[in-house]
Amino acid sequence: MPSQTALPCLLMRGGTSKGTFFRAADLPADTATRDRVLLAALGSPDRRQIDGLGGAHPLTSKVGIVAPSQRPGVDLEFLFAQLQPEKDTVDTTPNCGNMLAAVVPFALEAGLVAARGDTSTFRVLTLNTDMACDITVCTPGGEITYAGDARIDGVPGTAAPVTINFLDTAGSVCPGLLPTGAVRDTVTVQGEGFAPFTLDVTCIDNGMPLVILRAQDLGRTGAETVAELNADTELKTRLEALRLAIAPRMGLGDVRDKNYPKMTLIAPPRAGGALATRSFIPHVCHDAIGVLAAVTVGTACVLPGSVCDGVAELPAPEADGTRRVSVEHPTGEFSVALATDPNDPTRVTQAALLRTARALMRGEVLVPASVWKGHPA
Repeated sequence: MPSQTALPCLLMRGGTSKGTFFRAADLPADTATRDRVLLAALGSPDRRQIDGLGGAHPLTSKVGIVAPSQRPGVDLEFLFAQLQPEKDTVDTTPNCGNMLAAVVPFALEAGLVAARGDTSTFRVLTLNTDMACDITVCTPGGEITYAGDARIDGVPGTAAPVTINFLDTAGSVCPGLLPTGAVRDTVTVQGEGFAPFTLDVTCIDNGMPLVILRAQDLGRTGAETVAELNADTELKTRLEALRLAIAPRMGLGDVRDKNYPKMTLIAPPRAGGALATRSFIPHVCHDAIGVLAAVTVGTACVLPGSVCDGVAELPAPEADGTRRVSVEHPTGEFSVALATDPNDPTRVTQAALLRTARALMRGEVLVPASVWKGHPA
């Protein structure tokens, strides 16, 4: 009997993330076995992930699982899994908008769907939170192409655009867009290693649960580098204490073993955008910002009374009422097109954005047969 099991897969870049994509039918149906296979495939738990495909960072320790959908009006179903280099956890609770950008390219590569013209739009249901979106990719001559002129910060060069139009992202994990029932909350935090502190936050979930707070309220400028923030033990200790304290009020319970809510520091813009961000995911400062985190921050910017009030510099609405909110991050900016109901500013009617993706490698990943012997012949 072979000592290893071969699983077809593609290594894909989606936005500013990278991960291994599988067809759902190629993985074990049993969740516990599936998770052991994914851990073995990526090489977790190990800081270097030396014995697997993981890239030794949360942004490259991701998995996409894709299947054709039998649901009316839905083309593809996508399950995102977040792994961690040093943990044996497989978290399928949150979404990942960057990996979402690679779903349709993978499905076309894997033969799960066929192109529909020079551009192809497919409706994708993210199973993590039952979030639906329409994703459009370039398929000239009926083939997926990765070459193009679209540029996103955090990725070198240019590529073909991937347009994502989210259909309903409010309350993806939390009970609603504003899970505490308020657009702004005042929180007092106590813990070991720091003096008690009180500050205002906005708890919001428009695709990703976030706790947004002003950098100046923690004695920071919001212009610090990623390296500086990752080395700032005192700041990270206070952020984690705040995260654990506020999560129950967001309906999330005990989140010490969860990747959410993300903690996002905001500051006035420095490069012509709406505001500057430094996003923790949740214990490591992001080199950029996640897709759905950017959507959620942008949403907070257009909500009167949020902590972004007085910090964000918003452009005037376009003719159709849409605002293009440019969210600055450590390696550039991320623009989100947002529209809200004129009669209810807490109801988001549109959230659209541009990403790129690329297939990096196709083949088989090998996992020990002791983990899984594979499907019966």
